[in-house]
Amino acid sequence: MKTKMQVTDLRVVGVKALNPRAFLLKLTDDAPLPLIHPGQFAELRVDGHPQVYLRRPISIHFVDRTNNELWLLIQKVGNGTQQLSRLQVGDHVNVLFPLGNGFRAVEQQGERVLLIGGGVGVAPLLEYGKYLTEHAAVPTFLLGGRSAGDILQVDEFRRYGEVWLTTEDGSAGERGYVTQHSLLQQPSAFDRISCCGPKPMMQAVVQYARQRNLPCEVSLENQMACGLGACLCCVEKTIRGNVCVCKEGPVFDIHQLNW
Repeated sequence: MKTKMQVTDLRVVGVKALNPRAFLLKLTDDAPLPLIHPGQFAELRVDGHPQVYLRRPISIHFVDRTNNELWLLIQKVGNGTQQLSRLQVGDHVNVLFPLGNGFRAVEQQGERVLLIGGGVGVAPLLEYGKYLTEHAAVPTFLLGGRSAGDILQVDEFRRYGEVWLTTEDGSAGERGYVTQHSLLQQPSAFDRISCCGPKPMMQAVVQYARQRNLPCEVSLENQMACGLGACLCCVEKTIRGNVCVCKEGPVFDIHQLNW
């Protein structure tokens, strides 16, 4: 689904640390936020840092229509995201959004959709979970991380569906990787899978889906410097050749990928 892109200075209404590496940024505007499809992303301009020149691509975590807020779940990985974590309520951020192609629409009522996320890769799954419930589908969330502190926004996810957890050290949920969770051993429990997280995790999910002939889509996290398909930073090899993830994705059906 295509939506109209815009460039807007949004006002910061919340900055909340979720763990030492991740934070939730809430933005608003005087005008109503545009139509945003689950799985799309935003490009944020980073002001005030002499070594940051390019925008930072951030998955859209949630759209709070009641309060006209855009939520972004961000991991601090470099100068740009560190600078964004220093924003304060009342500051403004220049945002290019919504960008890319998101998750597939509901095809029939009662669809059972398993949403698998790892670490900050859970970001686009909250808005998608809300969309699924609003369209009479049934989302189930399987969230993974190295330890309990890496599992983010669990209470928010529980608003829209059942939540299962897995951690590598066993400090929350089952011990192991998401693809080892007992939930995935139930035959015919789900109609399809949507996934976002570290590439090795997504590749394991893709292998699982193919073995069971389950429809599956993944949201890629390639570096997307411009968000418009101009800089060629985010190229991914597909069955149709090399494509820009920011334009053709970030969400891809697994049959499109050479994984």
